[in-house]
Amino acid sequence: MDQMIPGDGGRNPLEAWFWEMPICTRWWTTATVLTSALVQCQMVSPYQLFYSVRTVFTKGEYWRMLTTFLYFGPFSLDLLFHVYFLQRYSRLLEESSGRSPAYFSWLLMYSMAFLLVLSPLVAMPFLGHPLSSIMVYIWSRRNPDTRLSFLGLLVFTAPYLPWVLMGFSLVMHGTIPKDEIMGVVIGHIWYFFTDVYPPMHNGSRPLDPPSWWRRIFEGRPREEAATAIDNEFSVGGGPDLAAAEVR
Repeated sequence: MDQMIPGDGGRNPLEAWFWEMPICTRWWTTATVLTSALVQCQMVSPYQLFYSVRTVFTKGEYWRMLTTFLYFGPFSLDLLFHVYFLQRYSRLLEESSGRSPAYFSWLLMYSMAFLLVLSPLVAMPFLGHPLSSIMVYIWSRRNPDTRLSFLGLLVFTAPYLPWVLMGFSLVMHGTIPKDEIMGVVIGHIWYFFTDVYPPMHNGSRPLDPPSWWRRIFEGRPREEAATAIDNEFSVGGGPDLAAAEVR
């Protein structure tokens, strides 16, 4: 799936900012803002959006498995704060992958599935916050030397970011931030099996997307295409013979 970006001519800064986002981050951010706008305009009720195992699997309201990740609350400073973190760290993580949307979208699918399984255990009907926290955690572990400033008062390196946010949430709300804790746990599993595990096990990457998923975004996965070309060369007598046949 190719990312289509319009030309730069005549675009205002907001439009340019929107189209410069990677495709998964762009539509996740758009869907989040649109969902809050629909609730704000009373076109949709939050009760139609939250995730409940009983409601989903007994009443067949399967859309809740998606909308639970899109609603962060009504328009407020808190919503702006969460959308900023969602867009910023999701974008940085997607851009740093340097590959097709298949890899980042698979990370989203892994995270969403894990959160849906854990949700009944922690009684958390909306899962957008912990999903955003997963992106923050993975990015922070992959950028250990990046220095950050929180509210202009506290300076620290990126790996401390999830814990700073957890402390801030605890101070602001006076409750244990279950969403941040879930983000750390699920994010660390992904980080371990994609960044720590492979060098110790001959490059094995158990959480990489399967070939059928990559075909959705890339057509034929690059490594398969390269293998096919190598096989053709070996059967046909090598690249020199192939070049001779073309001539």
